Amino acid sequence: MHTFSKTTAISVVVANMIGTGVFTSLGFQLLGIQSFFVLMMLWLVGGLTALCGALTYAELGANLPRSGGEYNFLSRLYHPAAGFISGWVSATVGFAAPVALAGMTFGAYLSAVFPGISPTWAAVSLVAVLTAVHCRSRQASSNIQQIFTALKVLLIGLFCATIFIWGGAPQAVSFAPQVGDTSLLFSGAFAVSLIYVNYAYTGWNAATYVTSELDNPQRNLPIVLFVGTGLVMLLYLLLNFTFLSAAPIAILEGKLEVGVIVAEHALGASAGKAMGAVLALLLVSTVSAMTMAGPRVLQVIGEDFNLFSVLARCNRHGIPVFAIVFQGILAVLFIISSTFESVLIFSSFVLGVNTLFSVLGVFILRWKKQSIAGAYKTFAYPFAPLIYLSVTLWTLIYVIISRPIEGWIGIAMISAGALLYRLSAKK
Repeated sequence: MHTFSKTTAISVVVANMIGTGVFTSLGFQLLGIQSFFVLMMLWLVGGLTALCGALTYAELGANLPRSGGEYNFLSRLYHPAAGFISGWVSATVGFAAPVALAGMTFGAYLSAVFPGISPTWAAVSLVAVLTAVHCRSRQASSNIQQIFTALKVLLIGLFCATIFIWGGAPQAVSFAPQVGDTSLLFSGAFAVSLIYVNYAYTGWNAATYVTSELDNPQRNLPIVLFVGTGLVMLLYLLLNFTFLSAAPIAILEGKLEVGVIVAEHALGASAGKAMGAVLALLLVSTVSAMTMAGPRVLQVIGEDFNLFSVLARCNRHGIPVFAIVFQGILAVLFIISSTFESVLIFSSFVLGVNTLFSVLGVFILRWKKQSIAGAYKTFAYPFAPLIYLSVTLWTLIYVIISRPIEGWIGIAMISAGALLYRLSAKK
């Protein structure tokens, strides 16, 4: 059976993480934080937190080697109900919603470059085409994923280099700590801004969804998670350094299309349109990676629950085509029926709860003595998982305090999963 290589898995991690978040977050962060040092610390703290989560997931994946990510971990460490709820969240929010968000952004940027194109139908077409590609074979999935991820990293580097070489410098920027920065680091504004950053880093756990199909997962999974997450953190720091250096804060505050604004300000209007085309290309990789990883969660749910057994059906190449098509249809429904904001605002809360309990599971894994002899152990245990848990819990509490409606919608989504589990368990 053809398996996914280490390179393909790293591509999945990188492509899942670099999506809409890093190109839309800075404008909102500037509304509450004006310090360049604190803004860069946001992305560093978010990256180190994701890295701590990835190191912990590497131990969970190495000791509980099955595709499905959090669904697999929580089912075996807590209870099948916890795993089912997690799988429900991953299927509805974790993948279909970000696929829809990335598709919507793809359509918006493409229509900015080519005004005659409908953004909605561009988004739907992208999801449909990539759904069809990933239904063919693992080789087709691997090829398209590696090509578009390499293109994504190359284009980000090219964008930053172009701004630095040919762009004008509108302001003198100091990234050294200033008076008052220490208190700002522990403020509510920092915690709320970290929510946007955490959303941008969402996807560091992607390789655990295809663990069963990864070549030599015991050895390769820790490498994949560490390298993929570390590479994205460096790219995010470089991108935000570029944004802040190339355009004044006043024109970026509260704006979504940060990359386009920076390009237009530094290089001219035509460069802004070119940046729109570049971002559209970047998002092809994001949608592809989520179309590749997400259905594996639905597949293992189908294997475990008769009510959803159709989702476990595979074609002659072992590809879970029904799960891939189901996720594609769900993403298309989001695109057609919902707004970008309505999908985005509660997803980071729900996904934060999901990963919080998974990382906590590493302590349960060791307490239950479920570790495999010789399998990878979390580097810097117990500090790495404790750092992740502390930062994530801090941001979740601030979501409930500052955005209670979105928080309660997330809780309702989790409760719906619990109700659905009861019905499926009876079946």
